[in-house]
Amino acid sequence: MSIIAHLEDLRRALIVSIIGWLLVTVVAFFFSGQVFEFLVQRSGVHQVYFTAPTDPFTLKLKVSLYLGVVVASPIIFQQLWWFVSPGLHLKEKRLILPLIIATTFFFLLGVGFALFALPLIIHVLFGFQFQGLAPLITASELLSFVLGIVIAFGVVFELPVVLYTLGLLGIISSRWLWKHRAYWLVALGLIANVMTPGADPFTPLIVFVPLAIFWLGTTLLLRLTGR
Repeated sequence: MSIIAHLEDLRRALIVSIIGWLLVTVVAFFFSGQVFEFLVQRSGVHQVYFTAPTDPFTLKLKVSLYLGVVVASPIIFQQLWWFVSPGLHLKEKRLILPLIIATTFFFLLGVGFALFALPLIIHVLFGFQFQGLAPLITASELLSFVLGIVIAFGVVFELPVVLYTLGLLGIISSRWLWKHRAYWLVALGLIANVMTPGADPFTPLIVFVPLAIFWLGTTLLLRLTGR
């Protein structure tokens, strides 16, 4: 396939993804108020403030845009794999549908896990505050933080899909992953500490344990499939 054809496929995939995302965003706007209230409640922050007359609208718009990404993720991932598929062999192309499902599943799993861990993350961060100081958190700052955490967890939880795809393409192997397991575990530990900063050594475990399980599971899967 020529470079022009690849660029045309990329353009088509981007257009379909953006249209799907925008359509979902428009629908999500009507539910953004309830979603915002849920996120604030889930964060455990009892009082938030807004500082500009336009904040209520921009907050609803921001929630809608991010919610559009989450809900439209099956469309986005389907287009991503459709774009990648011409570079795969016929045998590998049969795995496209399972990979689309897996990519969507692990992204949504990461989003759900972020919402589960959110109260603990915020509680740990509040533990760093100086004595005598009280938090004055704006709705915009809280929303940006929460949405950033949610999307970050969704992306990080794509680890098994990324590793399996690299194995499928012959870039890495189960033997290579196992040989360098010490480096992988250190890297996963660093990721966990960055995503869940805290003074105690136990909080990062809520991220490290599932990531380590994903890494081990993918290594075993590659081994079982002869890669």
